[in-house]
Amino acid sequence: MPDVLDASPYDALLLLSFGGPEGPDDVVPFLENVTRGRGIPKERLKEVGQHYFLFGGVSPINDQNRALLDALRKDFAEHGLDLPVYWGNRNWAPYLTDTLREMAGDGRRRILVLATSAYASYSGCRQYRENLADALAALESEGLELPKIDKLRHYFNHPGFVEPMVDGVVRSLAELPEEVRDGAHIAFCTHSIPTSAADTSGPVEEHGDGGAYVRQHLDVAQVIADAVRERTGVDHPWQLVYQSRSGAPHIPWLEPDICDHLEERQAAGVPAVVMAPIGFVSDHMEVLYDLDTEATAKAQELGLPVRRSATVGADPRFAAAVRDLILERAGDERGQEVAPCALGALGASHNLCPVGCCPARAPRPAAAGADSPYA
Repeated sequence: MPDVLDASPYDALLLLSFGGPEGPDDVVPFLENVTRGRGIPKERLKEVGQHYFLFGGVSPINDQNRALLDALRKDFAEHGLDLPVYWGNRNWAPYLTDTLREMAGDGRRRILVLATSAYASYSGCRQYRENLADALAALESEGLELPKIDKLRHYFNHPGFVEPMVDGVVRSLAELPEEVRDGAHIAFCTHSIPTSAADTSGPVEEHGDGGAYVRQHLDVAQVIADAVRERTGVDHPWQLVYQSRSGAPHIPWLEPDICDHLEERQAAGVPAVVMAPIGFVSDHMEVLYDLDTEATAKAQELGLPVRRSATVGADPRFAAAVRDLILERAGDERGQEVAPCALGALGASHNLCPVGCCPARAPRPAAAGADSPYA
């Protein structure tokens, strides 16, 4: 039997994700949840929903989260970590508030949260913290005893997140025709966000051009590119590019877009491209549609050989990384000296989001941070 690992003072882990429809009838209600308060007409939502209807109205993210839950539970059991794992979503069942109500009913009092977003940004971190605050407020209004909630640090540069992506890029390069392989360009892809949100991402001292969001992605891309060079003996050129823009045309968002980038690389004489979605934990809809469907169609139109490397998903190394992050945070909470594990030049991220980190457009309460009303 494995030694029992100490996660105290924590008594549960919550996997917190975006959520997605599980059938055609769910698509528009799901999109209404995502866009609530923005006044977007239902007809426009039906247009946007075509991406989901191409895949039977089912987002892959929910099954991917189920696979990750299984991987986490398996890893914890094999390594003697007695910590139950729950799952809640921002925009679809199982809803976060329902899951927290279940956890409170089960007597969970110190909860760690793993968000399926590895980087600093409003939508990838603070918005989840706002969702947690909303859920706690709902439980408080019901007279329930509230658990104390902490969020695991950003894991963008943890080896268990990075190493599976290195493997994915190496495999994708190997799948290219031999005559174009060594000259292949790597396009490291992530979600575009408004430049104003990027510039204010991370702690206040990191605000500026691109903020922590761009800086963290660039650091991970460099780590992966260096590892690929060591593995293949070839120094592949690379660039950070963006996808999945959804905002109004007059608002500046991070660029270049992946399809524009493919056109530019083909015009520059690049013989092939590997698209590496480093900004995403799993192969959800924005990977399947924006890269596997739209960007791949653009590459075919250009006559440009292209491959898309794998996301981390439920890789056992990622599950092990989550275990490592839990033990690191638990040790820190107990006042022990811990040595956070991180690759690249930036080091380990903060445990507690400071005041002013990834601010919202309009101030809202956010849990699991220095400014939390639920300390």
